[in-house]
Amino acid sequence: MFSRFPWNNPIVSATSLLALGALICAPGGLAAQTPQVPNATGATASSFQGSVPQGEVSANPLDLTLDDAIQRGLKNNLGVILSGTQTAAARGQRLSQLQALLPTVDASGTEALNQVYLPAEGLRIPGFPTMIGPFGFVDIRASLTWSLVNVASMRNYLAAKHNFAAADLTAQNARELVVLTVGNAYLLALADESLVSSFEAQVATSKISLDQASANHQAGTAPKIDELRARVDYQSLQQQLIEAKNSLEKDKLALARTIGLPLAQSFNLADKAPFSVFDQLDLDAALKQAHANRKDLAAMVEQVKASQEQRKAATDMRLPTITAKADYGVIGVNLGTSHGTGDASGTLIVPLFDEFALRGQAQEAQAELDTMQARLSDQNAQVDADVRDALLDIVAAGKQVEVARSSVELAGEALSEAQQRYANGVSDNLAVSQAEQSVAQANDQYVSSLYRHNIAKLSLARALGAAENYKIYLGGK
Repeated sequence: MFSRFPWNNPIVSATSLLALGALICAPGGLAAQTPQVPNATGATASSFQGSVPQGEVSANPLDLTLDDAIQRGLKNNLGVILSGTQTAAARGQRLSQLQALLPTVDASGTEALNQVYLPAEGLRIPGFPTMIGPFGFVDIRASLTWSLVNVASMRNYLAAKHNFAAADLTAQNARELVVLTVGNAYLLALADESLVSSFEAQVATSKISLDQASANHQAGTAPKIDELRARVDYQSLQQQLIEAKNSLEKDKLALARTIGLPLAQSFNLADKAPFSVFDQLDLDAALKQAHANRKDLAAMVEQVKASQEQRKAATDMRLPTITAKADYGVIGVNLGTSHGTGDASGTLIVPLFDEFALRGQAQEAQAELDTMQARLSDQNAQVDADVRDALLDIVAAGKQVEVARSSVELAGEALSEAQQRYANGVSDNLAVSQAEQSVAQANDQYVSSLYRHNIAKLSLARALGAAENYKIYLGGK
C-alpha cells in the first residue's frame, strides 16, 4: 500500500541565531523540515519557501539539475533577498552611529531686508521718526559642531559595527539555508518521481495478473474470486499511482517556488539520487570544523560583542562629554562691504543627577547581554547536536538503504514465484496479491530510506557550515 514516508527528522536543524526551524509538511508525500531564522535576519521560515520569480516561460520543458536549482535559489530565494536587505539596514545604522563621532559642518547664507515700526515696539519719541528702514544685510557662514569626548557614542558605534558584522554573517548563513531548503525540495521531488516509476511498474505487473486471472476464470480453471481479487489490486494500485503523480506535481511546484522559477514553466529533474556510501565519520574533526565554519554561530558571537558594547555604553553615559562649536563667515550690507566674523566655544557637560534613567538603561543592557550569552551557549551546544544528529542519520539511513534494497529483490522474487505457481495451477492468486503488496511496500521503503540518506548527507554539509560544497557530501567523496 502507498504510504507517506515516515519522517524521523533527518535534516539537521538549521539554526541561525535563535532557534531551530519547526517541522512543516511539504505539499507532496514527504514531510520536510524548513529552517527557521530569527527576526534579526528579516526572514522567517516561510520566506525560504518563497522567492522572487525570474525569467520568461518557455514552451519547452526545462532540464533542471540540482546545481541549477541551487544556483537559482541563491539568486531568487526570498530568504536570501530579505537577509540582504537587513544587512543593508545594519550598514546604514553603523554609518549613523559613526556620524556621532565626526564633526558636523553646515553652510548657511542669509540675506535680510528689514523695516521697523517703532510704535509697535513701544517706542514713541517726539521728533524721532516712527519708521526705521528699510535696511538689510548679507551673512554667509560655515559652522562646525564636534563632540570631542563622548565615550558612550564610541561604544554605540562599536556595537553597531558588531551588529553589522552579525547581519553580514547571517546573510551568509541564509545562503546555507537556501542550499538545504532547495536541496531538500529537489530530493523530495526525486523521491516522488521514483515512487511514480515504481507504481507504474506495479500497475503494469498487476494488469498482467488481472488478465491472467480473467482468462483462467473464462476458461473455467479459476474461480470468480481470483478475478475479483486481481481487479481490486489493480484498481488500488491505479489509485496510488494517481496520488503519487499528484504529489510529484505539487512538490515540483514547491521546488519552483523556492528557486524563483515561474510556476507555469514545466521542467524535468535532470539529476538522479543514486546511493553512495559516505564514510567520513570522524566526529572530533567534524565538530571542530562546524565550530570554525558555522556562520550562524559566528553571527551570535558578534551579537554578544554588540551587547557587551551596549552595556558599556549604558555605564559610560555617566561620564562627562565635551562638545566644540565654531563658525566663521562674512557679514555686511552687501558682499562688497562685508567683513569676516567668527566665534568658537567649548562645552563641558557633566551629568549630576539622572540616576534612575541611567540605572534603568544599564539594567536593560545587562539583561540583553545575559540573554545573548545564554543563547550563545545554547548555540554552541546546538552545533554539536546538529553534527551528531547528521552523522547518526547517515549511518542509520545507510543501513536502511541496504536492507530495503535486499527487501525489494526478495519481494520481486516472491512475486515471480507466486505468479508462476498460479500460472501452473498450483495455487490461487491470493499469494500473488500478497506478493504484489509486499513489492509495493518494499519499494516504498527503499525510496524513503534513499531519500533519508541523501538528506542526512546534505544536512551534515549544513551542520559543518559547508552546505555550498554539497556535491562532496552527496557524492560520498
